[in-house]
Amino acid sequence: MEPTRFRREVAGWLADNLTGEFAQLRGLGGPGREHEAFDLRLAWERHLAAAGWTCVGWPREFGGRGLSLDEQVAFHEEYAASGAPARVNHIGEQLLGPTLIAFGTPEQQNRFLPKIVAVEELWCQGYSEPGAGSDLAAVSTSAVRRDGEWVVNGQKIWTSLAHVADWCFVVARTEPGSQRHHGLSYLLVPLNQDGVTVRPIRQLTGTSEFNEVFFDDARTAAELVVGEPGDGWKIAMATLGFERGVSTLGQQIGFRRELDDIVAEAKRTGTYDDPLLRTDLARARIGLRVLRAHALRTLGRAAGPEVAVGKLLWAQWHRGLGELAVRARGARSLVSDGDELDDAQLLYLFTRADTIYGGSDEIERNIIAERVLGLPREARP
Repeated sequence: MEPTRFRREVAGWLADNLTGEFAQLRGLGGPGREHEAFDLRLAWERHLAAAGWTCVGWPREFGGRGLSLDEQVAFHEEYAASGAPARVNHIGEQLLGPTLIAFGTPEQQNRFLPKIVAVEELWCQGYSEPGAGSDLAAVSTSAVRRDGEWVVNGQKIWTSLAHVADWCFVVARTEPGSQRHHGLSYLLVPLNQDGVTVRPIRQLTGTSEFNEVFFDDARTAAELVVGEPGDGWKIAMATLGFERGVSTLGQQIGFRRELDDIVAEAKRTGTYDDPLLRTDLARARIGLRVLRAHALRTLGRAAGPEVAVGKLLWAQWHRGLGELAVRARGARSLVSDGDELDDAQLLYLFTRADTIYGGSDEIERNIIAERVLGLPREARP
């Protein structure tokens, strides 16, 4: 379909459907705000699914729309521009689903993909651990084959949305005595069982959208390993590649809205009269255009240094935006009304994590240097 016509179709559908009880969802959800109207956002996403607007980039044979890259960009940008709420199924749709399409068995695809498309099962990502952080190769969670099942023991941390998820894709060490990225496997583990404990972690913002997850003889079927046992590093890296895909263009529409709100707040409070703040706001506007240009330049590419730096670029930019938010609000940003934080304070506090979650900047730079550019390894203790 011609791109402009397709944009009109998406925009028209959203305008017609973000009405009634769904109208109150505009602008809700997203990082730091996942607690907002979660049940209604889940209902909205199932409404999207019924109309065929989930998993739009997946091939048709797996339940998607098979949209071209240009159409996917149009969908994500129009979705964000409409003010529609943040998606609750993004981990299943954008991370696990593409991973199963690329590496899963037909049985795994038939079991899990239809329920992701229909938003009937929600997923979380079991990567980080207390003793490993962003260093995925240092995981110690273990899994052993026993009586036709994997028995999983260990702990994951910073597990976003685990408290509402039904399943977790877990990177676990399945080869005793193995080290680093060797001997890892990528397992699909149900969370609704006695061997799993999920404990929300209270954040600076006062909310609890990520969790620590304990596996104590948790079990999953032997066939629920993606790829072969020992392929976990390769599969996990592929998942991270899917994470930084087309949807980031929609993310940038949200960034633009945040920046517009900050400029409006600066004009309202009078801080816009500060030439230094005006200069930094202009730089932020230029930086946002750079983010978009970079995303478009790397669209559809799975590897290369340009692709690898995408997370570094937006994380640094967005953290800086949080600082601009409190500068624009002025001295009032230093106090709160009881336990309630305003939008500027929420943005500032949560963006402290942007350069940490999804792979810390330090680890990202090492990966780019060593695995993408082929530079000598950094000295390790």
